[in-house]
Amino acid sequence: MAVVKFTKTALKQERDALKQFTRFLPTLQLKKQQLQLEMRHCLELIAQNEQKEAEMKESLESWTYLFGDSDIVSRIRENLAVRQVIAGKKSIAGVVVPSYEDVDFSVKVYDIFWEDPWLDDALEAVKNIVKIQCERDIIREQHRLIANELRTTAQRVNLFEKVKIPATKENIRRIQIYLGDMDTAAVGRSKIAKRKLQETAA
Repeated sequence: MAVVKFTKTALKQERDALKQFTRFLPTLQLKKQQLQLEMRHCLELIAQNEQKEAEMKESLESWTYLFGDSDIVSRIRENLAVRQVIAGKKSIAGVVVPSYEDVDFSVKVYDIFWEDPWLDDALEAVKNIVKIQCERDIIREQHRLIANELRTTAQRVNLFEKVKIPATKENIRRIQIYLGDMDTAAVGRSKIAKRKLQETAA
């Protein structure tokens, strides 16, 4: 705990610090609110993404029974692989997070005349589902990074609200009382000295 100096200079420093804290606190509080909104938005996007995936899988039910055959699943895996998830960067409430752009697939060249006619559609469907899942992974990473920043910002808000500002106000109060007492004592000493001078003169 910092030692408080009971001087006019220290009083000015404490008042300046209080001004700075009270000016900075609303900015932190606003950032905290923005981060909370962005976290909720991420959760909404994840829910929408999951719904989209469920709807896509449901629309494929007419032929997905084919995937029950392990040979067919292995054939899709042989023909399709994720080469790279392409992601950019963006700033959300001051936090740099990844942003989904696309998925680059490696598709094995195959003879369409020899393969089953459903393979093209199956590969395209799997690609779309993988894209949805990769986008969801990136949104989850956004949520994680925003949550970390929110935790730090909330700690700073608490530090200002519950520690810095109350401590600075208390320091100002104590210094003012001390300086007031010193002024009163000085006035008292001045009166005593004046009276003694008058008594000596008489």
